[in-house]
Amino acid sequence: MPDHAPAPAGRRIALIAHDNKKRDMLEWAEYNLDLLAGHELFATATTGHLLQQQLGLPVTCFRSGPYGGDQQIGARIAEGEIDLLVFLWDPLEPHPHDPDVKALLRVAVVCNIPVACNRATADFMISSPLMGHSHQGQDPASGQAHHDQAALRVARAG
Repeated sequence: MPDHAPAPAGRRIALIAHDNKKRDMLEWAEYNLDLLAGHELFATATTGHLLQQQLGLPVTCFRSGPYGGDQQIGARIAEGEIDLLVFLWDPLEPHPHDPDVKALLRVAVVCNIPVACNRATADFMISSPLMGHSHQGQDPASGQAHHDQAALRVARAG
């Protein structure tokens, strides 16, 4: 069942954009500057530095995606230290670090955090009234997802 308790002040949001999507990320972040200012931001190196330099946003930067930045953010997601992921990836270009990209998206889905892969979804996510409510990610190792599914089946049957 969803938890509708108030969220802590600000979410921890990871921002990643492939080279052909950096302009989209800058435009999206500028449009949502006031909303993003109330959150803790993390990014891969180039994306984070662009957001800092162009928009003045405070961003904790990791390595560049091809040099392990995607994996660093994935590890933070797995540890429950990232609440949302905005990953503007380019599906039309081959990427030498494609396995890292897939692993990042996989861990985000497994840990049940919201993921936006395009600007439209990112707009829906950042402006959602649910941004102000608590959301519990899932630790797949805890077996909680299986327990939650069983409870949902019981609730629906009852």
